[in-house]
Amino acid sequence: MELDLTERELERKTVFHGIIIDVRQDTVELPDGTSAVREVVQHPGGVSIVAVDERMNALMVRQYRYAMGREMLEVPAGKLELGEDPAQAARRELREETGCVCSGFEALGRVAASPGVYSETLWLYLATGLEYVGEQPDEGEFLKIERIPLSELRKRCLSGEIEDAKTNIAVLRACAHLGVE
Repeated sequence: MELDLTERELERKTVFHGIIIDVRQDTVELPDGTSAVREVVQHPGGVSIVAVDERMNALMVRQYRYAMGREMLEVPAGKLELGEDPAQAARRELREETGCVCSGFEALGRVAASPGVYSETLWLYLATGLEYVGEQPDEGEFLKIERIPLSELRKRCLSGEIEDAKTNIAVLRACAHLGVE
């Protein structure tokens, strides 16, 4: 008989309610019948977009990340609104952050950001056939757009120069999908 690894919730307590995240502390029953405490950061999920122009350059976003204390280079990305379709959110974020709309749009799958404590799922997309129509950044969002050859981004991801996990995964999946080395 195979071991059922499911942990069953016995008690749930919200310990922090924030603007973007909630934090809860759950007591769970483990597969062997004992109990343990699990801390969970609830996040609505997000989207990441590898936007590639006709010259195989990716539109990247450079922004200051307060939690890291520095600027970081990332693919355009954003948080899902409650009940929002991930594909629609990705198109919205692409427009807001890069000023572009796209005629080609493909899903690159999804990833669990850090499943040990975060509920966040990130949906990844590839956008092509870009047309610039004007940025619409969120209030309080300050970004610099950079165009970088996709092959160069792949190298930067593999060398560790680009640290952002969602960017690494999205860029490497886009490169694999497009045959970029």
